Amino acid sequence: MSSDWAVRVEGLSKRYRIGTRQAYGTFRETLTQLLALPFSPQARRNAAQDAQYIWSLKDVSFTIQQGQVMGIIGPNGAGKTTLLKILSRITPPTAGWAKVRGRVASLLEVGTGFHPELTGRENIYLNGAILNMTRAEIARKFDAIVDFAGVEPFIDTPVKRYSSGMYMRLAFSVAAHLDPEILLVDEVLAVGDVAFQEKCLGQMRSVAKGGRTVLFISHNMQAIRTLCSQAILLQEGRIQYLGTAAEAVHAYLSGLDVPKQADSIELSSRRDRLGHGAVRALGFWAHDGRGGALRTGAEAQFFIRYAASETHPLLRLHVALAVMDVDGAYVFGCSTGMTPLRNFHDAPAMGTVTCRIPQLPLIPGSYVVKVVLKDDRGLADMIERAATFTVTDGGDCGMTVTADRSWGSVIVPHAWSLGSSDVPLETAVVR
Repeated sequence: MSSDWAVRVEGLSKRYRIGTRQAYGTFRETLTQLLALPFSPQARRNAAQDAQYIWSLKDVSFTIQQGQVMGIIGPNGAGKTTLLKILSRITPPTAGWAKVRGRVASLLEVGTGFHPELTGRENIYLNGAILNMTRAEIARKFDAIVDFAGVEPFIDTPVKRYSSGMYMRLAFSVAAHLDPEILLVDEVLAVGDVAFQEKCLGQMRSVAKGGRTVLFISHNMQAIRTLCSQAILLQEGRIQYLGTAAEAVHAYLSGLDVPKQADSIELSSRRDRLGHGAVRALGFWAHDGRGGALRTGAEAQFFIRYAASETHPLLRLHVALAVMDVDGAYVFGCSTGMTPLRNFHDAPAMGTVTCRIPQLPLIPGSYVVKVVLKDDRGLADMIERAATFTVTDGGDCGMTVTADRSWGSVIVPHAWSLGSSDVPLETAVVR
């Protein structure tokens, strides 16, 4: 084994106790129960029943070399965040051990380590001190941190008055710019806009190119494939796969239990969703406008049924859907924000929104849909892999194509011509 490792983990396990708390009693009652417990078989049985445990991690072992960018993927509850918390020394393991070489910077949740009463400027210096940076080092990086975060007008404002996006941008900027030798990043980029997500990914690429080590948790499989050289797939606290990022992503996506195409896919019972929940997607379905299958080049209609938790009319309901291929790579997105409509004003508390595409540009194959709903308060509901749908050959639409993805997933309307001088002899058009 190479000696230039940055992180080593052996037999790492973490157990949490779950169960129902009993009502508080008097000190005398508590002391009497504790003294009687060893002598009471019934009490011991009751205690054993009340003490239920769950293993967040179980016998996890791996080694990460210095300068390596390692992705960590898996479903919710797989133990990804617990692993980074142990590496960050936030929580101790139940069994096994983990060693890190070098200064660690962690970004496990929005504003980790920030004091809400302090200003942005003061929190930068506070976080720098936590990371063992000298005041001179922090001062040298200060302008770059503020510029990257884009919070210069508010740098002397207490961070408790920041929006969640501002909070997150400054937190990430501090962690990324203070020259950590090991950078641990959880799925905090989901709360940023697309432009800032790309900015963060670019910064992590720069950190990796500088020879530093990055551990990156994400549900964005495209980001994992492009940013990481290796990836760990966690399932129920155990390593199911450790290898190249592309192979780990394929292993993860091929094993996902995603709802199959149906006349109407139920979404109300899904728990793997983000957002404040005031508006929720209840169902999704798609057809060609006449109830038929989706075909390349034909009309496509996507339907999202929603409901608000409050009875009054909604204001500025924003709806979006993203289409991905089976490997998780984004193909295209549709949003009310991309149109002159922008948002639905005074939308009813319950309803169905329809997205119509006159000519579906997808080649035949299977695709995955991500559903997003927003209201005045921000992100209301987001389901990453809400449903799947299948596109068949659209030969009767004048677009006969194969399912060869080597040239991409989208057919772009175009025309070819063959002629002498300026006069075409033959013309072939793909509409």
